[in-house]
Amino acid sequence: MSARAVRIGDFLRARRGALQPEDVGLVREPGRRVPGLRREEVADLAGISAEYYLRLEQGRDHCPSPQVMAAIARALRLDAAARGYLSRLITDFLRRDESRTEGSVDPGLALLVDRLVDVPAFIADANRDVVASNALARTVSGGVLAPGRNLLLHAFDPRVKTPTPEWERSARRAVAALRWSSDPDDPRLQEVIGTLAVRDDDFRRWWSAHEVAVTGVVDLASIVLARPPGTRVDCQEFSVPEHPGHVLAIVHDDSTVGADVPVRAPASPVARGGPGHRQADADDGEQPSSGVHQRSSSTCTRRERSSSPMRAKIS
Repeated sequence: MSARAVRIGDFLRARRGALQPEDVGLVREPGRRVPGLRREEVADLAGISAEYYLRLEQGRDHCPSPQVMAAIARALRLDAAARGYLSRLITDFLRRDESRTEGSVDPGLALLVDRLVDVPAFIADANRDVVASNALARTVSGGVLAPGRNLLLHAFDPRVKTPTPEWERSARRAVAALRWSSDPDDPRLQEVIGTLAVRDDDFRRWWSAHEVAVTGVVDLASIVLARPPGTRVDCQEFSVPEHPGHVLAIVHDDSTVGADVPVRAPASPVARGGPGHRQADADDGEQPSSGVHQRSSSTCTRRERSSSPMRAKIS
């Protein structure tokens, strides 16, 4: 049984469990106890045999056809992000370029970030480790946006996590985006999710749900940059094509709300610490010419913006 087949089965099982009969036009019979849809119901909606669908969920089919998986995606009501993720699982996940070391970043792009002096800017990799940032980003974040820090570990730090709808929305979407951006075979990814799964019930529940989102760094930025009530942070994400999973994020104030309040650092210091060469994964209690493609929206209003490329001329 291959790891790829197991991942496909895990994903299908989780998404089936998230659907209710009413979501797909079925009548809920009295006394129904099954959480989510039955396998037979998904198979019927997809027009395939229940036995074949069972084999997929159990990881016993290594090569499902695109047509079958498209039918299952429709049956499970998967959105575009989830369909894209499932397609990548089927065709095997794009492997990391072994010629690049973990945490590497394009030197020209890093120089561009450093030369942005009027706005906080940083680059995070597929596992949400910061690999480059400018001085303003490091200052306004109290050091959280320094290279070597992991934004997801910071977001779930008990001193940062808050029981508010805003935090939950941002953190949950960031978890879904981690699934989209990361390589499931990457040891660093396993390190991050292993740490969080042990430490945080919310993370464990959201990761097990197999939700998928294309963007998520903007949500982490909204957690990192604590703001006064009534103000908010706008942030744009730009994908880095030559480094899959890397995201350039540029933060700026929303001109329509709280424009007279500057971006400022969190009120309390954030923990530092972490494995190996990384400056700090926030869990040990110490104080704390490649193009880029725009692909995100405001962290608060989620306005969709153009996906046309913005080219960086340095490198």
